[in-house]
Amino acid sequence: MSIVTKHGDQGTTMLMYNRQVSKCHPRVEAYGAVDELNAAIGVARATADAEYVGKSLTAIQKDLVVLMGELATAVDDLPRYAKDGYALVEPAMTARLEGLVGEIEAAKISPRGWATPGANAVSAVLDVARTVCRRAERRACALQDAGQLQNTEIVVYLNRLSDLLWLFARWVEAKRQ
Repeated sequence: MSIVTKHGDQGTTMLMYNRQVSKCHPRVEAYGAVDELNAAIGVARATADAEYVGKSLTAIQKDLVVLMGELATAVDDLPRYAKDGYALVEPAMTARLEGLVGEIEAAKISPRGWATPGANAVSAVLDVARTVCRRAERRACALQDAGQLQNTEIVVYLNRLSDLLWLFARWVEAKRQ
């Protein structure tokens, strides 16, 4: 089977369970932004020379696959999605991020005003990932505001992740001084 299906040539795509929607549907915008975030985190992971950051980012990328799957499922299909055994975003995922935030803050790396991205390549890429994360969060909030996001933990997770990405960037900068 070829990657070229031509199904999207008319500007539509499929959600889970074959629900056809416009490629600019808010749900597609949301999971598309998370897909971009996952790619940006992949670049950060590929450039990170600290094992702590790399391993943490790998786990986050796995969480983002779960998050994208849930976003790619219409609200009416979520019971079927869960019944079919697909994972949903859970508070435990956010708690893991909060644990990483706590570890970095315990190392005396914490917010102190604005940071200027670009101190080094790795921190710059992490800052790009953070900004993409904020956009994904805004797209998820738009779904939530429209009553199309049942699981509010998705917004919480993305909010915490953007904080963590900011801290990772500052941690990388501090370790290179």
